[in-house]
Amino acid sequence: MDLNEVKNNLKSQGYKLTNQRRAILDVLMDYKGHVLSVEEIYEKTKERHSKTNVSTIYRNLEILENVHLVHRINMNGEASKYKLVCNDKHHHHIICKDCGKSQIIDFCPLKNINDELKEEDFVLTDHRFELYGYCKECAKKKNEQA
Repeated sequence: MDLNEVKNNLKSQGYKLTNQRRAILDVLMDYKGHVLSVEEIYEKTKERHSKTNVSTIYRNLEILENVHLVHRINMNGEASKYKLVCNDKHHHHIICKDCGKSQIIDFCPLKNINDELKEEDFVLTDHRFELYGYCKECAKKKNEQA
């Protein structure tokens, strides 16, 4: 996703690409393939745009999530983490609990669940499927420490 696509996406939904929004997106682009906490995004964004505060980060992440430019991931009761949406194709994630590395997987369990849902009186509108564990490097470190 390039800057023009981001601008067009925001503009089509009534938003501008402000300096602070751009700084947030730049940080997420620099850490593409990883999930970042609000605090991490704040620290890295503040280096680029000194007038940024935490409430601005939260507000903009919410907007960016609503316009489908950012994906929010809830990690085992911890604070949410965020990553840039780089793929419009339906997908899910595997996420390292140590380093935050995130990879896209195309597998979707919903295909198997849809038949069950047809029998229920329930209309599914959205879902998320995320798997947590350790990437090869972090798993190796854990094994060496044991």
